[in-house]
Amino acid sequence: MKNPYRVLGITLAVPGALLAPLFYFLLSSVPLAATALSAIILGVTCIALANARPYISPEASQTLLKTGMENTAALLEELGLQNTAIYLPSHLRDGHPQALVPLSKDGGLRNMREKLPGRLIVRYGPDNADVAIAVTTAGSVNLELLSRKPGPTVEDIESALNYLLTGVMDIASGVTVHLADSTITVNVAGAKLTYENTWYNRCLGSPLASVAAAVASEALARPVRIIEEVSSYGKTRISLELLS
Repeated sequence: MKNPYRVLGITLAVPGALLAPLFYFLLSSVPLAATALSAIILGVTCIALANARPYISPEASQTLLKTGMENTAALLEELGLQNTAIYLPSHLRDGHPQALVPLSKDGGLRNMREKLPGRLIVRYGPDNADVAIAVTTAGSVNLELLSRKPGPTVEDIESALNYLLTGVMDIASGVTVHLADSTITVNVAGAKLTYENTWYNRCLGSPLASVAAAVASEALARPVRIIEEVSSYGKTRISLELLS
């Protein structure tokens, strides 16, 4: 499908370029020549907009995201899982960051192996209860948009989150990060996505929290769990717990 901005730009620029010298030199009409030059400027602007327009429209991206979230929510609901997910860095999950949803309410990572296989249902410890569902989240996918792995400092995590949430996804106006002991607090200003009390969000967090947890986990090379997410007046506070 042709980009409408590019088609409009060519339609304006090409006739304008042909008519501008005709109007000025042959007809000696400055107003008509100025109109033709304006068409050229508008055409070039439209072509520039076409190059800046994303390959996949925001509406298509939203549809794909919603489809994936609803399918994952249906799986979790069918299994009756409401346990909070544990976000894993890529080195613990076969090179791809994912989140684990333990089948047991008391499921933790005390007996976790160094590296888990790339499967949907994984056993992360020797006990019978050490079983979880491994899923890909919005945060896991967005890590691929970073040119390099963020460093283990608060500044690096904050920079990566600002790049993803404000620059790439444009769903926030600013992010600040604070680290105290084993708790990471992420404050998101101008959040365009808020927490909704759905089955998916109760397990995996909102897309904002998912991105924050995935980035923190990858940067610090430690599992991370979302312990709280509060939205108020366009601001969202996300509390993350670092696990050993």
